[in-house]
Amino acid sequence: MVCVQAASLFCGKKCYNYMQKINGSYGQWKWGRGDGMADTTNALLKRIVGSKDFREVLEENGDAFEERSISEYLRRLCEEQGIVPEQVIKKAQIDRNYGHQIFNGTRMPSRDKLIQLAFGFGLSLDETQKLLKSAGKSVLYPKFKRDAAVIFGISHHMDMMEMQYLLTSIEVPLLGEG
Repeated sequence: MVCVQAASLFCGKKCYNYMQKINGSYGQWKWGRGDGMADTTNALLKRIVGSKDFREVLEENGDAFEERSISEYLRRLCEEQGIVPEQVIKKAQIDRNYGHQIFNGTRMPSRDKLIQLAFGFGLSLDETQKLLKSAGKSVLYPKFKRDAAVIFGISHHMDMMEMQYLLTSIEVPLLGEG
């Protein structure tokens, strides 16, 4: 992220305030900590921006940073829900071989495949956004017609067939095609 004030990375308080203005509060995203407590992204961001030494931030907050692969993240979701990847892949309407390659880490999923997996898992909107962020993909943006439809589908607990039908009816690319 580039600072608009000084064309450098996070020049300090001005940049942090600017990012709050354009993105709103960061407090909705939770970061896992090894001790079981949740630390908000906002608090972590404040520590990073306010620190003089990044190594110190890493030392004090090392367990707040997520470093697991997307395949590990997906397998953890399966464990939490008590399901196997095969069930998720089928509900997500992803090719079986391709889906297993995502779960075993030999393929990096596209944004669309992650959204399909979110439907396969039955994730909430917040969980879907976190999944996308964890994979380094852009979150769903309500001002984009297709994303707005996906947000609607997730919020209304649609399955993949219903979601694809909605996308077809509004004449936007289907998931897996866009």
